[in-house]
Amino acid sequence: MTTSMNTRDPLVLGIETSCDETGIGIVRGTRLLANTIASSMDEHARYGGVVPEVAARAHLEALTPTLRTAVADAGIELADIDAVAVTSGPGLSGALMVGVGAAKALALSLGKPVYAVNHLVGHVGADLLDAHGGQGHPVELPTIALLVSGGHTSLLLVRDLVSDVELLGETIDDAAGEAFDKVARVLGLPYPGGPQIDRVAVDGDPKAIRFPRGLTKPKDLEHHRYDFSFSGLKTAVARWVEQKQDAGEPVPVADVAASFREAVVDVLITKALAACADHGVPRLLLGGGVVANARVRQVAQERATAAGVALRIPDLSLCTDNGAMIAALGAQLIMAGHEPSTLGFSADSTLPVTEIQVAG
Repeated sequence: MTTSMNTRDPLVLGIETSCDETGIGIVRGTRLLANTIASSMDEHARYGGVVPEVAARAHLEALTPTLRTAVADAGIELADIDAVAVTSGPGLSGALMVGVGAAKALALSLGKPVYAVNHLVGHVGADLLDAHGGQGHPVELPTIALLVSGGHTSLLLVRDLVSDVELLGETIDDAAGEAFDKVARVLGLPYPGGPQIDRVAVDGDPKAIRFPRGLTKPKDLEHHRYDFSFSGLKTAVARWVEQKQDAGEPVPVADVAASFREAVVDVLITKALAACADHGVPRLLLGGGVVANARVRQVAQERATAAGVALRIPDLSLCTDNGAMIAALGAQLIMAGHEPSTLGFSADSTLPVTEIQVAG
């Protein structure tokens, strides 16, 4: 490790380009200095979902202005930073390559070390930060972490943020966010589906329709206790709507949205709290863009309180993909004495969560 680096309170710039948001974050230790995000969501909306090639091009166009804004917001000069941290994976290959290339170029030009880190573990690291710029705080460990986004639905056991993360379960088909997008399309709602379903579900009855809860039957729990499946739920909603339409009956959009959302939330929180009980961990951390869903947060709080489990939900600005969480994880690696990554690392779209830092 570079001997002149500040290893007690490092100033780290983080780059996140795993999907459709270009995130640049700057932290000093656990204090957030800047969290700047440029989203290409509007460009993808016309296609009804994220198009990898469009995302990569958007990252190329947004990265430099987003970087300049973040540096200005933080009130620093680029030369001041101690290190660069970047998402190496998982995510969309082309999108990741943009961030990885930028991080290497920036580190080389500044003569600074680079830390290639795991996107999913970064979501856990977001809980280190105070979104309003106050002094951050350690993540209480061990913790169960439920990460729910457009591309990932993962359940983790985090014993140590920089050295010991275990994957308990993940989606075996559609991620929860994908299911929201697809069901929204069935209901004639715009992309992205999560906020739209949340909006119309307010006027619906979550008990109106009993949609299936994937991988929750006893025979499924034997082999998939912590895994998720939303493909069958999505299909069940589509068939229910088709039957109404074929019969010439109006589709109660609000009831369908509320009932679908309830099925997703039920499975997510039930499995997460089961993991807490099974592993004797009275803490649950939520992360990922789907956590912006009001019902997810409400049910999580109600059930966690009833189960005696402490619930942590980072500020919503830190739940969606962002560079600040990547910078925070990079800072933790530095403070724990980890060596930087070599420049031999590459983008890895299927990077396992157990690989917290890519050595190179």
